[in-house]
Amino acid sequence: MKHKHSFHIPVMGIGFTIDTPLKVAQYGIDSVISLVDDILLERLRKMYCEKFEMPYTEITNKVIDFRSKRITSYLNLMNDLVDEKFESLKTISHDKIEDIKAYLNMLPNGEKLKEEFFKLTEKGFHTSEIKNWGFKNLKKGSIDVNIMTKVDKDNYIKSEKLPTEYNDAHAALRGFATSNLNASVILSAGLNPRLFSYMAQFDDFYPDLNGVFKKRIILKVSDYRSALIQGKFLAKKGLWVSEYRIESGLNCGGHAFATEGYLLGPVLAEFKENREALRSTIQELLNKELENTGRVIPKQHLKLEISAQGGVGTHEEHEFLMDEYALDSVGWGSPFLLVPEATTVDNDTLKKLTKAKEEDLYLSNISPLGVPFNNLKSNTKDTEKEGFIAKGRPGSSCPKKFVALNKEFTEKGACTASRKYQNLKINELKSKDLTNEEHQAQLNDITEKSCTCVGLGTSALLAHGLDTKVEGTGVSICPGPNMAYYSNVMSLKNITDHIYGRDNMISRTDRPNMFIKELNIYTDFLKNRIENVRHTFNKKEERYLKTFSNNMQSGIEYYKQLFSNVNSLLEEVKVSALKELERSETTLKQIQIRINNLSLAQ
Repeated sequence: MKHKHSFHIPVMGIGFTIDTPLKVAQYGIDSVISLVDDILLERLRKMYCEKFEMPYTEITNKVIDFRSKRITSYLNLMNDLVDEKFESLKTISHDKIEDIKAYLNMLPNGEKLKEEFFKLTEKGFHTSEIKNWGFKNLKKGSIDVNIMTKVDKDNYIKSEKLPTEYNDAHAALRGFATSNLNASVILSAGLNPRLFSYMAQFDDFYPDLNGVFKKRIILKVSDYRSALIQGKFLAKKGLWVSEYRIESGLNCGGHAFATEGYLLGPVLAEFKENREALRSTIQELLNKELENTGRVIPKQHLKLEISAQGGVGTHEEHEFLMDEYALDSVGWGSPFLLVPEATTVDNDTLKKLTKAKEEDLYLSNISPLGVPFNNLKSNTKDTEKEGFIAKGRPGSSCPKKFVALNKEFTEKGACTASRKYQNLKINELKSKDLTNEEHQAQLNDITEKSCTCVGLGTSALLAHGLDTKVEGTGVSICPGPNMAYYSNVMSLKNITDHIYGRDNMISRTDRPNMFIKELNIYTDFLKNRIENVRHTFNKKEERYLKTFSNNMQSGIEYYKQLFSNVNSLLEEVKVSALKELERSETTLKQIQIRINNLSLAQ
């Protein structure tokens, strides 16, 4: 699919981009819907059906395969509503002139469509030539979806465990695969062999003779090795990865996967260098499997796109990433949380985001998935959690159970943020012979977990004025560190002009380059890791820390070379970046000495 824009809006939380396509797809902008919460999707489907006077029949949890059917119905509704808006725009009538101008004015610099349009419309709007031009040249944005592969809870009817295809991620995949969308599924959080194998059942994921797909696969990855392993696994099932979406391990929103110290710049360089080898190696495997299964083999090389996201914040960085690494798109996430015309964030949370500074944005351990999670201090979901703790009733009632994945106490699984799990864990803790300090530390680890699968969707309910009796009013939000440098609510035109260098939405002058910011975050992460394991240091931890620090050292060497030979796009930050790299290198050497000392003390 040809992109009109060189940026995309990634998935954010559970509800923040839940209806973003309806807001931005008519302007040619790609965006991503989370498929975690089918309950929330169903509630919004009801709301939008009422708003647009469309028939609605509730899909209750008594319906067989209700999760998949809810997802399909919501995606079909989004597709129909977007198509209706977009087809109306393409008719190029007088009453749509402002929308057409908005579409054209948001396009990247250098696009000739605006000039062509004004030449065609000099003599009026009623010629078939103008309408034909619109249908040929105006393209809608893609309605893509995201599935966290590991959020694949088993499901039951009473005490009977359902077959694997009714697991949460499997049902979400089926909901997308059977929808009317011509779009992509972004698979995040790593390899899930059962889920990846299940995808092979759906014809829409296979190419036609011309290499065209109805449904495409995008892998979100943090390093090249992971991309190669997952790409090969899927190819052996006859499935092609159309895009590898590289995300910074730590300089991002939501869950943060630190990998082994691989920094974004060197990772992007490795993809650029090996792009054709990746494509040819995987297509060779794919073609063999397609032949073995009697499916159509494309008569040409399949298209492979590379995109990146995580921490980008200026036009110069955007252009540098596109040019230096030959990317097809760059993801802009956190800044869009301040754009009500694009995302769905309640007013109180919007105000908190505009005031957020570096110290308010931190990497937390609140996620029930046990993965570091970017968090905003004083968010109302954490305030709610602390209130329960103060009352002696820690934990959530767990109304949705999407991350009830821990089977420590029960076969059906429990969420580590739930009241049930935390009570069991606290009772277990009481039986241990611990000092007061050790007991309090472990108690804090237990009760720190927050009900994010509810909190990350509540904002959408509040923003749309929907009832929150079941969920409560607590909102979790997960912006990346980049949010600290944006202080105002923006329009869609504001942010697109910022991305393309026609305006500047950052008033601060102290924002570090995205690569330097990520390096500093990784350094802090490594320091904290050492502090947390110094009393339990072992050979496994030693190998991890040494590999991590060595990869960071290689990354610093890469950046020293990069900034020494930087082109004009990053010329303004060259001097400060090189100084920061020197400081980081000195700090890293001190960290490596500490790791060696811990090794000697074993």
